[in-house]
Amino acid sequence: MTNIWEVHETNKMIEQENLDVRTITLGISLMDCIDSDLERLNQKIYDKITATARNLVSVGAQIEQDYCIPIVNKRISVTPIALVGSAACHRKEDFVTVAKTLDAAAKEVGVNFIGGYSALVSKGMTRGDELLIRSIPEALKVTDLVCSSVNLGSTKTGINMDAVRLMGEMIKETAERTKEHDSMGCSKLVVFCNAPDDNPFMAGAFHGVTEADAIINVGVSGPGVVKTALSKVRGENFEVLCETIKKTAFKITRVGQLVAQEASRRLGIPFGIIDLSLAPTPAVGDSVAEILEEIGLEYAGAPGTTAALALLNDQVKKGGVMASSYVGGLSGAFIPVSEDQGMIDAVKAGALTLEKLEAMTCVCSVGLDMIAIPGDTSASSISGVIADEMAIGMVNQKTTAVRIIPVIGKGVGETAEFGGLLGYAPIMPVNASSCEAFIKRGGRIPAPIHSFKN
Repeated sequence: MTNIWEVHETNKMIEQENLDVRTITLGISLMDCIDSDLERLNQKIYDKITATARNLVSVGAQIEQDYCIPIVNKRISVTPIALVGSAACHRKEDFVTVAKTLDAAAKEVGVNFIGGYSALVSKGMTRGDELLIRSIPEALKVTDLVCSSVNLGSTKTGINMDAVRLMGEMIKETAERTKEHDSMGCSKLVVFCNAPDDNPFMAGAFHGVTEADAIINVGVSGPGVVKTALSKVRGENFEVLCETIKKTAFKITRVGQLVAQEASRRLGIPFGIIDLSLAPTPAVGDSVAEILEEIGLEYAGAPGTTAALALLNDQVKKGGVMASSYVGGLSGAFIPVSEDQGMIDAVKAGALTLEKLEAMTCVCSVGLDMIAIPGDTSASSISGVIADEMAIGMVNQKTTAVRIIPVIGKGVGETAEFGGLLGYAPIMPVNASSCEAFIKRGGRIPAPIHSFKN
């Protein structure tokens, strides 16, 4: 039972501490749209999305008004398009027409983003998978709201190094095709190891084939709330610290649970999961890095950062699972650079490097996120960074990802501007040593021995 004190406390978190529901994401299966005729395929996809999501934005606005809870984004995720389009798409240009259809449907219903221009290739690539991947640079150039993701590895299957090499090339090509906007196309492109089927966050959201025909997933975020709570126990021991994070995460998740249940009821679509992720924004006081500083670090990246982030991630999950029966997605702490002012400050101060960020991804909920690098970084070096991150996910049985942006025409010390929730990022150096011979080997890195659990 909610009492008046809890209502006042929640209002304070919203008004003063940047608590928000980051997204209501409507997952839509497109499996029943599969057709061997490209024109019919596109029409079916458009009709299915616009019919299913026609009330998503208005319902989100009603919930915001009724409960005074900010809902930052309303989004759609769809079945990976490589699966849906393979019967009709025989050239990469055919897949681009599907991307345009997704974009048109998203604009028609008024959502912020649509995810699922995706392929799942952790063990191998079909011809359709490869065509979709090769179409990504053009698809992201000619659309505004489409987000793309590719799953390159898993704990069960290993890492598809052919796909890793190809994605290094596609990221570089995407950067080139959108160079007039600081290579912003790469901000809508992410690669995964162990990608979850129910992630509501972009750019990695897609509607997994194990999901129902339509589902509501909600992502909640509140770094500012956690930071404020920790400021009240400054200097206390780790037991007090952990209890404070856990209790705060519980409160944040309850807000998401309320919104998810209301959205599900009003739309008549089943509730899927709550993703409790401390996802920062460029707003002052809405930073995961500042939480780490409140725990006791001068900057994110200082000695002790990985331990502090591990503690934070674990306690967030412990608090969240007590507040909702269905916690899923990526739940934990995100560490994007461009979207977190504290991370940006740490990079500028020289405290945070790409190598330290990689170490932190061993314990965060995603991986290397929204990192701007020099535009002349080679495709093989980008693939090497991806391979490292995929290995962390594979061996540690966790989701890891890379969303990296080689900013064409800019170098270390300059800044890339993305705007809005994506913020801005200082260009970070990449190790100049070559890994080209390693990346060119091809084939697949086998799954680790602990993957055999049947």
